[in-house]
Amino acid sequence: MSEDLFGNPVGDGIAGSGSPAAGGSLSDALNPSAPLAVRMRPRTIDEIVGQQHLLGPGSPLRRLAEGSAAMSVFLWGPPGVGKTTIASVISHASNRRFVELSAVTAGVKDVRRELETARRELAMGRPTVLFVDEVHRFNKAQQDVLLPAVENRIVTLVAATTENPSFSVISPLLSRSLLLTLKPLTSEDISTLVDRALEDPRGLHTPDDGHYQLTDQGRADLLQMAGGDARRVLTYLEEAAAGATASGTDTITPQIVATAVDRAAVRYDKDGDQHYDVISAFIKSVRGSDADAALHWLARMIEAGEDARFIARRLIVLASEDIGMAAPSVLQTCVAAAQAVQLIGMPEARINLAHATIAAATAPKSNAVILGIDAALADVRAGKGGEVPLHLRDAHYSSASDLGHGIGYKYAHDFPHGVAAQQYLPDSLAGARYYRPTDHGNEEKIGQRWAQLRHLLGREPD
Repeated sequence: MSEDLFGNPVGDGIAGSGSPAAGGSLSDALNPSAPLAVRMRPRTIDEIVGQQHLLGPGSPLRRLAEGSAAMSVFLWGPPGVGKTTIASVISHASNRRFVELSAVTAGVKDVRRELETARRELAMGRPTVLFVDEVHRFNKAQQDVLLPAVENRIVTLVAATTENPSFSVISPLLSRSLLLTLKPLTSEDISTLVDRALEDPRGLHTPDDGHYQLTDQGRADLLQMAGGDARRVLTYLEEAAAGATASGTDTITPQIVATAVDRAAVRYDKDGDQHYDVISAFIKSVRGSDADAALHWLARMIEAGEDARFIARRLIVLASEDIGMAAPSVLQTCVAAAQAVQLIGMPEARINLAHATIAAATAPKSNAVILGIDAALADVRAGKGGEVPLHLRDAHYSSASDLGHGIGYKYAHDFPHGVAAQQYLPDSLAGARYYRPTDHGNEEKIGQRWAQLRHLLGREPD
């Protein structure tokens, strides 16, 4: 169904059960033909790279991995920083069943079935660790099913998400768990992983392939394109190694890297917290009059597949909120860009969005419009309304004059300058002042005219 400018089926499959070997994302680490990123997963907590703020002695995560804690945890962080790796390490802890579910494929029936099995196993003295990957894809009903099991510790839940749990996880479930925020990996962390993959027999240092050499510039290119994502850099490295072998060399050069990696994907989750962070950076850059920064954030959103209508709507709001009468034509430009998005579509409409972005960023700024309407709304909500003055009331029906409606009203066009001095506000707000023009751009002239109008209206000067 199409939408105008202003306007997840869940499968029944289970991703893994009973152990990581059941087919989930942790199941193929021992398979020599598995992707390099899977084969190189750390086997112990001490092999984990990065996240040192979570891995100190006695930390909840370390105790969970060592099997001495039963607290459920949410692992929140960008892709490729170790969420699934941590779950993999936990899966090797002794005396516990490990069950893996993917929120992409598991339905309510699957969750209920696993929780019931966990209940029976617990009665026999065998606790269960339930790993839910991409938990943000579970809807409210699925999360509600997990709640009693977590609250009563039928299972120890380890849930991984790339989205801010504050937006994607129900509060009761989050409040009964420990939220651990994983940090992006540094270039040093990623470089360590590259070295490990080049030297480890599980990785690229095999009897068949020998030992690959990575040039300094090839390494620098890989690290830049990885963007802090361990999975991504290992995928790129594996493809580059295959490219080197195909070229009859064991040296991975920048040219081989460039051939193996078409381009680095932009890290951006248009349904999660990065959606809010990037649009916030975009708006604040435009408001701050930095057209270059605004174009960068616009490009990030476009490249990531953000809904162009969403960007257009935000520009329309910004045109009145942050520019207003200082450059009133910017609103027309932003509305036109939004119409172009509707009529032309992407990718061509990227030009129109850039046009509106530059116009808004370089325009003089004023927030007098939003301050004015919000001040007026505050008075109305505080009960400072009052009756409509009699002379302003509708006088277009037969008995209106008997009620005094319209009597004494002054028709503006009968007076010099088209301005009739009379009370337009309710009695209780006769002296209210809402619109206060700035001296920015066109609003400076408007401010001068507004001062003249207030004088003609008999209003008190500033």
